[in-house]
Amino acid sequence: MGSCIICGKSVDGSICDIHEEDALFEFRGSRPDQLTVGRYYRGSVDGFAEFGVFVNIGDSVTGLLHRSELDRRLDSLDWDSGDVVYVQVKNVRDNGNIDLGWSIRQSEREFRGILVDDPDIGHAIELEAEDENEDADEADTQADASTDDAAQDDSTEAEEDQEAEDDSTTDRSAGEVSQAGDADRVDGAGGSVGATEETETTTSTGGGAAVVEQQDAESESAAEPVTAAIGDLESLVGDDVRLEGEVVDIRQTSGPTVFELQDTTGTVDCAAFVEAGVRAYPDVVEADMVTLDGEVRRRRGEIQVETADLTVLEAEERDAVEQRLADALDEEARPEAVEPLAEDGVIEQLSDELVEAATLVRRAVLTDRPVIVRHANTADGYLAGSALERATLPLVTEEHRRADAQYHYFDRRPLEGGVYDMDDATKDVTNMLDNRERHDEKLPLFVFVAAGGTRESLDGFDLLDVYGAPSLVVDDIAVDDEVIDAVDAVVSPSESGAATTTATTLAANVAAHVNETVRDDLRHLPAVSFWEEAPDAYVELAAEAGYDADAVTQLREAVALEAFYQSYEDKRELITDLVFGDDEDDIGGLAGHIAEQFREKVDQEVATARANLDYQTVGDARIAVLDTDAFSHQYEFPPETLLLDELHRDIRDEGDALVGISTDTLYVRTDADVDLHDLSDMVADEAPEGGVATRSVREGSVRYLAGERGAVLDATLKVLSDRL
Repeated sequence: MGSCIICGKSVDGSICDIHEEDALFEFRGSRPDQLTVGRYYRGSVDGFAEFGVFVNIGDSVTGLLHRSELDRRLDSLDWDSGDVVYVQVKNVRDNGNIDLGWSIRQSEREFRGILVDDPDIGHAIELEAEDENEDADEADTQADASTDDAAQDDSTEAEEDQEAEDDSTTDRSAGEVSQAGDADRVDGAGGSVGATEETETTTSTGGGAAVVEQQDAESESAAEPVTAAIGDLESLVGDDVRLEGEVVDIRQTSGPTVFELQDTTGTVDCAAFVEAGVRAYPDVVEADMVTLDGEVRRRRGEIQVETADLTVLEAEERDAVEQRLADALDEEARPEAVEPLAEDGVIEQLSDELVEAATLVRRAVLTDRPVIVRHANTADGYLAGSALERATLPLVTEEHRRADAQYHYFDRRPLEGGVYDMDDATKDVTNMLDNRERHDEKLPLFVFVAAGGTRESLDGFDLLDVYGAPSLVVDDIAVDDEVIDAVDAVVSPSESGAATTTATTLAANVAAHVNETVRDDLRHLPAVSFWEEAPDAYVELAAEAGYDADAVTQLREAVALEAFYQSYEDKRELITDLVFGDDEDDIGGLAGHIAEQFREKVDQEVATARANLDYQTVGDARIAVLDTDAFSHQYEFPPETLLLDELHRDIRDEGDALVGISTDTLYVRTDADVDLHDLSDMVADEAPEGGVATRSVREGSVRYLAGERGAVLDATLKVLSDRL
């Protein structure tokens, strides 16, 4: 019996059933039926086909990673034949064919242990333990050889000593005869013989002391390790070094304890061994600042430090190192001054906020912290999220240099209504805690674009704050003070600038600060995000990028359509093809095709809705009312929010406002300066039984109790007319 390398449970081998998917296996069998379904294996790329990738598992079996198992297009893989990859065995067919699955983990360090799957053994053993046994056997062999050599040396030395002793005896005998014969001469020399012996003895002793002192000095010099940066360890293999940094992860294997140490130049695994499976330096915890001495070695192709001593820094020493690391990281993460994409007074006023936001994103990438972008499921939300995605992905790939890094360390997820409620927050927290537990992943940086700017998202932010997950809000509305206090950073215009910008305009300028090299890719996005009256500076910028007015309109409508159908997924590739099509000659191709569907569906719905508007005059105001339950197709495109936006633009000259009402939600559209929170509060006072509350400022929606529909509608028309 052994114990699980992850949870310590008693098992036959080194891993329990629950944690098998957290470990990486090295296959030592020779037949497909010896593989274990569900396990992750190290393999190598054998070849490519239109339908997938062939991967060798071990030396004798080959499986197929079908393209349907990939989370990206097959042609986007940067694998070459012979590359080491990591895959999961999904199925072993009766004919010996092996179905493989994609592993988001494409580095040994991301697994929580490496095991040998050897059918001859009958259960999995830890690769490190096997290596240690091999090292021990080699050491024993070397020790035996050393013992034989020593025995032979001792025999030779004994023979030499015996010969020397015989020679010495002969010499002494001859000396005694000489001394007896010359006794008078010797004594007459004033004791010269005795003086000579004393001189030789003194000289011998003095020389020995000098040698000892020199050896001690050399030993002391050799024992002092070289202070080094982690980024320089590649050139120091075999040397003793002293490192200084933060412990960012601790893993206990069945052999050594592995401390992951980070300084301003990188991270490295440091193995400390006291006894198999026993925790070394048990008082050391994550986030400790330490100095660590050890020898730099290369283990299975990766740099590792064999720890000789580890000391936790306290008080002033800790503060000094912590501040030095933080300053160096901030300096590296902080972008250099970047010009706005176009001349824009709102953006110029937010220059400091743009730099702070970009620094947060860049720092997350540098510290292996995933970046999660949550955006509204609208055209503006998708365009804004795509801008940040375009800027961040190259940095992630450059920092991690692994095939799946851009999928592992960056994600983009839409939010309904632009509100981050408890439902969304609970899903995010559950996911991030699972990733931390299973993969030792840091809590992500959450970036909210075209979302999260109002108090309706406070419950979600509070839940993130409980766990200390950092957050950033980029929103084109004037963000509520409560939200500003709840998150780490905000990019938001003042009340006066809110009506003249979009979330995409803000996010694209943040993205240009995150990664200036993608600046040209972002030029057309602000113009696309304006449904009407785009500023001339952004129209000209889009034209420079090859997007005339028709192309801008087509792209906006195409993204809006896909935003509806991708409400719960990001589907990175399709949006990327739409927004960042590489072929300028084909601008409008894909977008034009989808935009035709948009216009056909919207025009039909607007025509139906327009024919069924109920115009009501309340006071001096003329307000159009649409029953969206009765006169729109539920759960089909366009959604109520987009339909009402289009309808309001279409009838703007025929009334002062448009109100859409469904079973339990009411929507307000007007060009007048109406604060939805104030409106909602006043309607609640007029209809106290209606359960009225703001649902989403971005959607212009208010929720209420379905049974009070009539009373709530009357109260809304009365309050709204007074504000027009």
